[in-house]
Amino acid sequence: MSVLSLQPKGLPPVPEQTVRTARAAFPKGSLPMRVRDHLASVFVDEPFAEAFGVRGAPGYSPGVLALVTVLQFAEDLTDRQAADAVRDRLSWKYAIGAELADAGFDHTVLPRFRVRLAGQGLERMVFDRLLEHCREAGLVAAGGKQRTDSTHVISAVRDLNRLELAGESVRAALEALAVAAPSWLAGRIDVVEFAERYGPRVDGWRMPSSQTKRERLAQVFGQDALALCRAAWAAGTPVWIREIEAVGLLRQVLVQTYIIRSDARGRQVIRKRDADDGVPPGHLRLASPYDADARWAAKGEDLFWMGYKVHLTETCGTLPEAEAEAEAEAEAEAEAGAGAGAGAGMMPNLITDVHTTDATVPDVKATTPIQHKLAGRGVKPAEHYLDSGYPSAELITDALKQGIRMVTPVLLDRSAQAKAAEGFDKNAFIIDWTTRQVRCPAGRTSSHWNPVKQHGKDAIVITFSVLTCRDCPFQQQCTTSERGRRMLTLRPEELHETLARARAEQKTDTWKNKYAIRAGVEGTINQALDITGIRRARYRGLPKVRLQHAFSATALNVIRLDAYWTDSPQRHTRSSRLERLAYHLTA
Repeated sequence: MSVLSLQPKGLPPVPEQTVRTARAAFPKGSLPMRVRDHLASVFVDEPFAEAFGVRGAPGYSPGVLALVTVLQFAEDLTDRQAADAVRDRLSWKYAIGAELADAGFDHTVLPRFRVRLAGQGLERMVFDRLLEHCREAGLVAAGGKQRTDSTHVISAVRDLNRLELAGESVRAALEALAVAAPSWLAGRIDVVEFAERYGPRVDGWRMPSSQTKRERLAQVFGQDALALCRAAWAAGTPVWIREIEAVGLLRQVLVQTYIIRSDARGRQVIRKRDADDGVPPGHLRLASPYDADARWAAKGEDLFWMGYKVHLTETCGTLPEAEAEAEAEAEAEAEAGAGAGAGAGMMPNLITDVHTTDATVPDVKATTPIQHKLAGRGVKPAEHYLDSGYPSAELITDALKQGIRMVTPVLLDRSAQAKAAEGFDKNAFIIDWTTRQVRCPAGRTSSHWNPVKQHGKDAIVITFSVLTCRDCPFQQQCTTSERGRRMLTLRPEELHETLARARAEQKTDTWKNKYAIRAGVEGTINQALDITGIRRARYRGLPKVRLQHAFSATALNVIRLDAYWTDSPQRHTRSSRLERLAYHLTA
């Protein structure tokens, strides 16, 4: 990477000629122009100082590049298209304060800028600054309602089966070594032979159809991988050889895909792992030698993908302190008979958090990090609407202690009686936490109260005596166990009561009508897919994918703010009326 220094300037003033021409061409303004007029203070240089040195040639203004990147994501443009827009679009020149004759910059400046941000952990800088601006402007605040949902993200690398992964990992390491250490590599392998085998990419379509030949090919890939790794980790090999990322990944693939054992003669034999040998858990298992963070995951029976997962959180509804004022204004307008324009008097639903993980992380693991980030930025909700993948008894209880009420369906009682809707489920038993006894519907008490650990969590196993249950007239309705006695598994008192209240509440019509507001976040997910292409990763590696999602969320907020500034709904001329309604409801 070239040495560049930062000389903070921020967005330069818009040249007078650019102003006159842009205002003449766009009398009512345009989105890039309004972003410049309203949000110039967001795109300053100083917050990016960590990504640049203090010596060297002056680099392009990171504030300008950040604004260009936001506009790029707002229109789902490639780097070349974004660079061309800077060069030939009047509204973009106005936004960045460029002269009409300004030739802009080469498109390669944008990926280098992203590398600097991702390398310094500044992926969310622009998103956080825009959110802070909106908080200071009173558009978002602590309290109120927010909702969260997730969607899968497909990685920017091709899908590989285990055999392709083994061969392509060898090929990736060879390619990297051919550039970084050609002389060293030539002294360790037969370059001509390996070039014939690994010159073209390893593709399942070109592999032999015979199972025997494919197994032989898998063994060849394993032997080549083992030979390269032994050479890289040999005593006289320079340390930096094995620090090459592709070489390190090859070693992981070798361990995860093959088993090395000694045969009866003491010779080492390598073979591909089968089902009986076991494989690493999904969150550790590599899926590609070109993206070390992409993972395979499944959701239900129909969705199976390799990549990541992104969680979007947004505000929904009027801010608490503005509710009374909004109601008064609505009543005044109704009395005056004046119809408010679309979006008039309504606060925009803004994205308050974007959380990206690898594909194997379940939604329940994202709940606490999301809520902690919301609290840390001063936009902690009073009510947090989520689907059933996010809650647990512990999370609901802990969130309530922090002032967040999670409005979410919890898992129902999974006992055989509850699932069959016959007999006595847990709600039919009376629990006395003080005396540590449970009374059954027949009025008989439990004999044992045993605190235990189940899957690392505290639980209580309640057991009734065989003598107590044997002659009970309700035995057939209560238990079908071979021993003829009833057992209950409970959570500790606080968690049990939390689950009991939540299960009872979610059966009411009041709760169901209230929870309906969560569905709006699905429209936000669709908007992110349609406008910013968030479903497919543009880049490789979790840091860069997080950067992509942060800029995608920033672009959506800019679009929604523009709709709020212009007092008009978002219009997409080629979208259906139903899509327009969805955009309007989420704007």
